[in-house]
Amino acid sequence: MSRIKRGVTKRRRHKRVIAQTRGHRGVRHRLLKRARESLIHGLYYAYEHRRDRKGQFRRLWIARINAAVRVHGLSYNRFIDGLHKAGVDIDRKILADLAVRDGSAFARLVETAKAALATQ
Repeated sequence: MSRIKRGVTKRRRHKRVIAQTRGHRGVRHRLLKRARESLIHGLYYAYEHRRDRKGQFRRLWIARINAAVRVHGLSYNRFIDGLHKAGVDIDRKILADLAVRDGSAFARLVETAKAALATQ
């Protein structure tokens, strides 16, 4: 069998890892072993935090809705309960956007929720 030399392949693989860790601090973007560890951790954190972001946005929307609803004399959970009883299916993202951008439309939704709560 002929001998296989890995210089080009090895260098290409190393350069790819080093390029992916550009911006990491210290030896984490210079030394291959540390760069590979940093890359593995970085990719794991990116994957995990992409999923965490969804929950963080939901918490933000709920906080905005709660603040806007309390101005109208209602709590968040009573508001959501009233909307469900009234048969209004608007998600929290849209509700938070209405609360921030269109106060009159949001006020009508609050009145709808209050009316639904009063009838039951």
